[in-house]
Amino acid sequence: MPSQEVAGDVGSPIRPGLRRPGPRSGASLSELVGYRAAVPELLAEVVGRTGRDDLPGLERTLADRLTGPDFTPVLGALPGGTAEAVTRLVREIRDYRPNNRSTARDLAGLIRIYLLSRIDVMWWGHLPGFPTDAALHSSAELVDLESLRRTDLLRFRYRRPAGHLLGRATRAVRHRVRPHRTPPAGPAVVPAGVGPRTTRTRPEVVALLNQLAVDLARRRPAPTSPLRVTSLARSLEHQHRLRALGYAAMLPSGHCLGYAMDIEMSWLRRFDAPGMLAALLRERQGWGDVNVIDEGQTWHLCVSPRAATRLRRDFLTALGG
Repeated sequence: MPSQEVAGDVGSPIRPGLRRPGPRSGASLSELVGYRAAVPELLAEVVGRTGRDDLPGLERTLADRLTGPDFTPVLGALPGGTAEAVTRLVREIRDYRPNNRSTARDLAGLIRIYLLSRIDVMWWGHLPGFPTDAALHSSAELVDLESLRRTDLLRFRYRRPAGHLLGRATRAVRHRVRPHRTPPAGPAVVPAGVGPRTTRTRPEVVALLNQLAVDLARRRPAPTSPLRVTSLARSLEHQHRLRALGYAAMLPSGHCLGYAMDIEMSWLRRFDAPGMLAALLRERQGWGDVNVIDEGQTWHLCVSPRAATRLRRDFLTALGG
């Protein structure tokens, strides 16, 4: 069937056996501030070496700098420690090829996205992730937006993915006829066009998106486009597919652990709203609730262990539980 944009709603109730992984916060809030500030400083230092002609020099600089005090609170808290984090980054650099699908436009962009995404892994990397699409779709830890979408309990929007060529063509025609109603199918930097490949995610993510959508509507003085989510949980199987296609799909990933999401930002520019949403996201990050990565057209978010318990409680309250 053709893809359709729908107002999301909270998924199925949490089943009694749903696992509640213990929090693993890792670095403190002040250490996270220092880590995030150190990333652009590092990029400024190596920007002249981000060409492929001096990869050995770039790798030596990274290996030296990433063992410093600004980076070890996060990288040292990863499951494999700093050494493995550096090894993975070097591998990403060697495999990197610029293309119009990736949000990493150059090696500096790749390094930035990789390093900031390690905060997600520090928080949730002790979990196994969802190895296959089948495991993700059958997981009792996730809720399905589609199953209860008619209950009208969510305030954000998403578009069900077009599963075949006819569906994608229909979506493109609808945008040409009503260009101000929906985002375009647009460039390939969004892996599933403008909608998530799967509508399954963790309850905490649902609650966070709901709250962000409500806050955006309250703070915006004039009517604006609703918050739109473009990506939710992914399997490791699908993450590897995205990597093979050239996307900046990092491993491990908060998406494959169920706690990450991507939000459409470029579409909001026609409503003069991206600055408002960006401020909301930065505010939540300052509280320690999320990790935020500006990837241009979309922004990546990951729920923190600090916020997870509260967000799960908010989700249950929304269900009347």
